[in-house]
Amino acid sequence: MNINAVNVYKVNLPFKFTFSHFQKDARAADNIVVEILAHDQGLKGYGEGGPRPYVTGETQESAIRGVKSLCLNKLFPWHLEDVSQIWNFAYSATGAKNYNSALCALEMALLDLLARKENRNIVNYLPEDHSTHEVRYGGTVPMADRETVMPICEILKRFDIRHVRLKMGGNRAQNRRALEAIHQVMDPECDLRVDVNGGWDLEMAKEHTALIESYGVSVLEQPLMPEDPNWRELADILRPRKVKLMADESVCSMEDLEKALSDGHFDVINIRLSKCGGFSNSLRMINRIRTAGLGYQVGCQLGESGILSAAGRALCSISPNALYCDGSYDPFLLRENL
Repeated sequence: MNINAVNVYKVNLPFKFTFSHFQKDARAADNIVVEILAHDQGLKGYGEGGPRPYVTGETQESAIRGVKSLCLNKLFPWHLEDVSQIWNFAYSATGAKNYNSALCALEMALLDLLARKENRNIVNYLPEDHSTHEVRYGGTVPMADRETVMPICEILKRFDIRHVRLKMGGNRAQNRRALEAIHQVMDPECDLRVDVNGGWDLEMAKEHTALIESYGVSVLEQPLMPEDPNWRELADILRPRKVKLMADESVCSMEDLEKALSDGHFDVINIRLSKCGGFSNSLRMINRIRTAGLGYQVGCQLGESGILSAAGRALCSISPNALYCDGSYDPFLLRENL
């Protein structure tokens, strides 16, 4: 099958409501979509990336440049016959994380194109040794006051959501009220995580330690910025309190992961397809995490369309030992989907 063209588009996906976290009050997602054409087969393949400056340093513009650059790679499969060509290309293109959303979208579009030609599902190209037929998703609550948190929790409870992640910022009073609302609505056995998106310094983290412990928070995700020098001290504070420390923005590549494993601060790593550079990179990172004996979460970018959400479900379907799975929020969050 000959590939005749690779197109890349900017897409703006408006939200039904403002979703706030420490880095921004998000009202829409600026993503990219890659379209690959095989005229002789009459086929098109699609992939999506979510470039985020505060995660991998990417923007829509830089991701588009990244796609164009990746297409010049000598292993790009312009004549595509076997999935091994896609994996070889993706592995050869692994490098700087500021191309990760571009690589994710391009690899996904190639897999989609081949799957359409062979009348298969993308999941059929993924390893089968960890496959599962059941995936249980959690729910995410935005950084907000009680009046916003309560109705969201009511919806999560109706869907029998048992894992809840709360976005937090620096307003301790607001954070307390949000935790109170979650505890009031959700069942007592609900597994509660807090995600700060790098919004605290060490002193603010210390100020919140008793609060999150008193509400039974099981995981604290990315409380400090990746370059903060105080990760070791914070890890030493949290471990006696049985609060796991999760890396998100701190680990976007295999190089980041190896550093995190060497430093020994983290108990859990958040793997996201767009953040980590697609299936090939994400699977390599998951295998390394398993070998190291740490936990991992299969997460998502805020504002994924149905394209990335479907890919996320495929990754979750071969990750039965993931501690948490998050994603497929597009029907609830987006005004218009893809």
